[in-house]
Amino acid sequence: MKKLLFLFDTDPMPSVFDTVVAYDGGADRVTGYANVTPENVGALVDGTIYTRGGKDKQSTAIFVGGGDMTKGEAVLAAVKKRFFGPFRVSVMLDSNGSNTTAAAGVALLAKAKKLKGKKAVVLAGTGPVGMRAAAFLAQEGADVTITSRTKDKGDQAAKAIEQRFNVKVKAVAAPDDKTRAEAVKDANVVFAAGAIGFQLLPLSAWKDNPNIELLADVNAQPPLGIEGIEATDKGKERNGKIAFGALGIGGLKLKLHRACIGKLFDSSEGVFDAEEIYALAKEMA
Repeated sequence: MKKLLFLFDTDPMPSVFDTVVAYDGGADRVTGYANVTPENVGALVDGTIYTRGGKDKQSTAIFVGGGDMTKGEAVLAAVKKRFFGPFRVSVMLDSNGSNTTAAAGVALLAKAKKLKGKKAVVLAGTGPVGMRAAAFLAQEGADVTITSRTKDKGDQAAKAIEQRFNVKVKAVAAPDDKTRAEAVKDANVVFAAGAIGFQLLPLSAWKDNPNIELLADVNAQPPLGIEGIEATDKGKERNGKIAFGALGIGGLKLKLHRACIGKLFDSSEGVFDAEEIYALAKEMA
């Protein structure tokens, strides 16, 4: 029985990246659909749940992707709403790689040092990677603050994190180097989740800070989010701190993504969203 993965992408073109990783993860055939919405996904889901029966059904699975996590979450909700009784297949959500990236980054931090009771700051924490990293850090028992250009946007993200993950995080406005340096002054853990090519924290803000123990940055394109670390860092000691760069995190992210694809075909009832992906990341870290 061929392992068929159907890629429901919210973007105008199905993701080549997600297609390649799907094959590397064990799918025999990947079929991508673009511009998928909650309104048009129903017929696609029906095609996956009504065509195979019994154990054969586990050889069909769904991957929800695209560049917008909010749209992806809406599509995932519509997909799950279509399921009933035995008429379901396993499904994974990883829009823009946000779940696997955040899970890999925090899992590596948690392996390096105990996070419970630590003060953690997620720079640019209002995007999907930052919000998930903040949630995972809080679930590990850290006292988490997210930064944003404006307080209103930060507060909105903090509220969304609480509603989605049932954890509380704080938000502060930190639109420039000075305010971001102030935000991490008392931090033990710093996780940079900003846009590609935008430096969030200069070396001077953390090099001699005795409080900071762990640094993680998911930006691989120069200039990196945290000055003074390298994209390839994976538990590298720098100025007395343990550093993880984007490629150091990315190795686990890709392994995690592939492993999740493989697990989609273990049953017809799997749901791999942020929590499930993070649990697997901790096993693999």
